[in-house]
Amino acid sequence: MATAQATTRTASGPPGKGALAALRERPALAKILALLVVAAVAVPLAHARWGGGVWPGALTVDLSGPLGEVNDWIIGNRDSHPLFLYFFGHISNAVVLSVRGVYLALLALGWAGVTAVAALVAWRTAGWRLALTAGLSFLLCGLLGMWVPTMQTLALMVVAVLVSVVLGLLLGLAGGLSDRTFRVLRPVLDTMQVLPAFAYLLPVVLVFGIGVPGAVLATVVYAAPPMARLTALGLRGADPGVMEAVASLGATGRQRLLSARLPLARKELLLGLNQTIMMALSMAVIASVIGAGGLGDRVYQALSSVDVGAALAAGIPIVLLAVVLDRTTEAAGRRIGAEPTGPAALRGARGWGLAALIAAAVAVVGRFTGGRIWPEGTVVPIAEPVNTAKDWMVDHLYTGVPVIGGTADWAAHFTNWVLNPLRDGLQGLPWWAVLLIVAALAWTIGTWRTAATAVLAMAAIGVLGVWDLSMDTLSQVVAAVAVTLVLGFGIAVGAARSRRLERLLRPVLDVFQTMPQFVYLIPVVALFGVGRAPAAAAAVVYALPAVVRITTQGLRGVDPAAMECARSLGATSGQRLRQVQIPLARPALLLAVNQGVVLVLAVVIIGGLVGSGALGYEVVFGLAQGDLATGLVAGAAIVCLGLMLDRVTQPTTRRQRKES
Repeated sequence: MATAQATTRTASGPPGKGALAALRERPALAKILALLVVAAVAVPLAHARWGGGVWPGALTVDLSGPLGEVNDWIIGNRDSHPLFLYFFGHISNAVVLSVRGVYLALLALGWAGVTAVAALVAWRTAGWRLALTAGLSFLLCGLLGMWVPTMQTLALMVVAVLVSVVLGLLLGLAGGLSDRTFRVLRPVLDTMQVLPAFAYLLPVVLVFGIGVPGAVLATVVYAAPPMARLTALGLRGADPGVMEAVASLGATGRQRLLSARLPLARKELLLGLNQTIMMALSMAVIASVIGAGGLGDRVYQALSSVDVGAALAAGIPIVLLAVVLDRTTEAAGRRIGAEPTGPAALRGARGWGLAALIAAAVAVVGRFTGGRIWPEGTVVPIAEPVNTAKDWMVDHLYTGVPVIGGTADWAAHFTNWVLNPLRDGLQGLPWWAVLLIVAALAWTIGTWRTAATAVLAMAAIGVLGVWDLSMDTLSQVVAAVAVTLVLGFGIAVGAARSRRLERLLRPVLDVFQTMPQFVYLIPVVALFGVGRAPAAAAAVVYALPAVVRITTQGLRGVDPAAMECARSLGATSGQRLRQVQIPLARPALLLAVNQGVVLVLAVVIIGGLVGSGALGYEVVFGLAQGDLATGLVAGAAIVCLGLMLDRVTQPTTRRQRKES
């Protein structure tokens, strides 16, 4: 009897600690109970004090007055204050001179020289196939009549990428060599990477005005974080054994950095360069809104007049530039550590010297034959036939299609049946209910710090006085993310099961993943007109490739032993998917959700250019009218919304924090 009692006591745990032990074993239940306790105390107090409808006006801060004063001061002192004359003015002049110098150098090379340089660099980096792709891509830019805008965009890109890489390397070195600096930089870089591109424009315009300097600096701020993050991670991930061996040989700190850490981090550095280039191109196109010029300006002007043909003629070179730059830097990263290929006489410096000699010869011949700018007689105009095709689509697909209805009908149904009810529902929720939902979602997959950050970000939106507009933007994001995840997970399951489907999808996903955000607005305007539904459609198309790719890799990366065990037990294909693959691939699926949310938000905000309204329209209005208060408040709300959505969809545990 005593033995039985002792056994019972041992199984149930120490007296008085059974409930606490059970909660420790079930942290999800503990979080739910804690939230219920907080809600039971806080909700009645908040309801009694401020009511239960939209965000209370008593908790709102009107920033229009102070921001208006700042705006007036900057405008009044921009031409006279020493800060602008001797600091910002010199930066602006340096940027203008640098971009102009690169542009004149590209024009001096001529179209033949630039094409030869692009092809030969691609050849030395990735082989003759990519060289052929690069050469044909630049030739196609000329055939479309976009040679000069392409060179303008390329000149801006070169300067912005160089500055971004230098700034990112310096920040990455500081974060990679100092734990304290890394802890400070990490949340800053996290926040900057989830911010939509539009959020960077207005503060830069405020200081540098409309034009190339503001466009370049906005691009630098947007593109530098990936380089900084990957540099820091590469330096911190250096093999401890190698570092210990180098230190044992008496190497100084600088010698260890130059001879060990940086060489070991080469792949991360090239990956950072790749990401910086792609983000810089995307931002350089978006910065056309503030006077960047080049291809982005052509797209923006064409969108303003709904000239789909002109927009497509400028959009194709953007895509081609993105593909060539992405493939070249990606191939350079893959070749690190690999065995050299090709004839021995063309390896190393000899091969690069030969490539430079050929490029110089082609450039000289091109200049002597009058090849400075692409000859107008060889331009192939596509705007008119594209607009004719667009008109046919509008006449036959836009409305009146039997049974299924036209694209205008789909947009109207999606707006009336999904977007409007979701917006009305979110705007009708009590503000404290929204904060509780955000806290529950963030704490479920993270820690209490994650939940606190998400709730504070959401509360800041209310304090800024744009609660309803933010709920409108949030409804568009939620609707577009739902469609993206349904389509993305469905396609990814098929790709994970079929190698053939994955090979067929790969080039399509590659092209869609390299296209800047602006380009997606072109087809949706033609098919769906303007409004919130087209912006959501563009967001779905933009975010879908990342969701499909991440989900496919996650499902394929499941332990084969677990799959074989389930198969041997007689599980069907659907059962293996639901009970083995999806649970084991949960981190990848959550990452796919996180990336989908961040990418959708970026395009929904840009959708303000095509009638999505809400916060996107406020930013566009602030940029167009020079209204600092409206634009900055909306931009700050976008920052907070992006931060909240990132925290709600990014799994963070205490263990992961310690490991990182």
